[in-house]
Amino acid sequence: MSDPSRAVTIREVAAAAGVSIGTASKALNGRGKLRDETRARVTAAAERLGFRPNTLAQGLLAGRTYTVGLVTCDSFGRFSIPVMLGAEDALGAGQISVFMCDTRDDPIRERHYIERLLARRVEGIIVTGRRTEPRQSIGTGLPVPVVYAMTQSTDESDFSVIPDDVGGGALAARHLLATGRSRIGHVTGPQRFEAARRRARGLTDALAEAGLRTTGEPLFGEWTEEWGRQGADILLRAHPDVEAVFCGSDQIARGVAETLRERGKVIPDDVALVGFDNWEPMARGCRPPLTTVDMNLGEIGRVAAEHLLAAIGGAPPARGVLTVPCRLVLRESTRANPL
Repeated sequence: MSDPSRAVTIREVAAAAGVSIGTASKALNGRGKLRDETRARVTAAAERLGFRPNTLAQGLLAGRTYTVGLVTCDSFGRFSIPVMLGAEDALGAGQISVFMCDTRDDPIRERHYIERLLARRVEGIIVTGRRTEPRQSIGTGLPVPVVYAMTQSTDESDFSVIPDDVGGGALAARHLLATGRSRIGHVTGPQRFEAARRRARGLTDALAEAGLRTTGEPLFGEWTEEWGRQGADILLRAHPDVEAVFCGSDQIARGVAETLRERGKVIPDDVALVGFDNWEPMARGCRPPLTTVDMNLGEIGRVAAEHLLAAIGGAPPARGVLTVPCRLVLRESTRANPL
C-alpha cells in the first residue's frame, strides 16, 4: 500500500501511463506536440495517483521563482516584521516566499544583499526600515521592480508607501479636543526627523482649526523614555495647568507618564495622554494603558506588496509617495474630562 503522506513523483506518473518522463512532463504542462490520447492517458494516471505538480519547478520552467526580497535596516524588527506580515498576506500564503535581509544601516552590506537577491532571481524587492526618512534609491535600471515601504526613496521615479504622520497627529489632537481638553502640550522626537515634524504639524493644524494653539512650543528631543521624563518636567514647570500631552512615540509617552505620576497628576483625570506607534508591549505596559496612534504597518506592507505584484505581472510601475491613513487605538490614558 502506498504512503498517502509521500508525494507522488512524475516518474511514477510516467510509468503508470506507459510514457517517458519527458512526455509526461509535456502532457501535464500543456507543452509539446502530443496526441490527445497520450495527454488524456497521462492526465488520468496523474489523477489516479494523486499527483501534485511542483509549483516551484513549474515556475522555473516558465522563468519564475515565486520569491521576493525584503531589505531592511530594522535590526529589531519592530517596524519591518509587521510590514513583512502585511506583505505576505498580499503575496498569498505559501504562494510567494520572502527572503528577509538585515542591512544594519550599512550601505556595503545592503549592496551585497541586493546582489545576492538578484543572483537568486527574486522577482521583486521591497525596501523597508525603521524610519520614514527619505533614503537613497537602491539603484535604477534593476532587472526587477522595487517598492519602498515605511521608508521613501529620494528618487521621485520610485514608489514609496509610508504612514500619514500628519493625519496621525491630527487624529490625536481631535480626540483630545473631543474629550474636553484644550490646553494640549506636545513632547516628541528629534526635529531633524520628518516623522517628528509631520506629527507636530498634524497636531498644530488641527488645533488651529479649533482656534487653539499648543500649550507651549512643541518640545523636540529624543525617541526615549528619558526624554519623555525630561520633556514632561519642562512642560509642567512652564505650564502646570496643561490638560493633555500628545507624545511623538509610545516610548516618550511612558516617560511622560512617570513624571506626571511623580508630580501627583492622575492620568487621565488631571492630564490625558496620547502616544504614537501602538507598540503594544510599551503601550499596554504603560500605567494606565496608553491611547496611541497606530501607523497601520500591516496595511503599508500589504499595499506595497500589491503594487509589487502588479509590476511583476507587467503593469506600469507606480511612482511617487503614497500615504496610508493611521488609526487611533483607545485605552485608559484618555477619556472624557469630568465636568
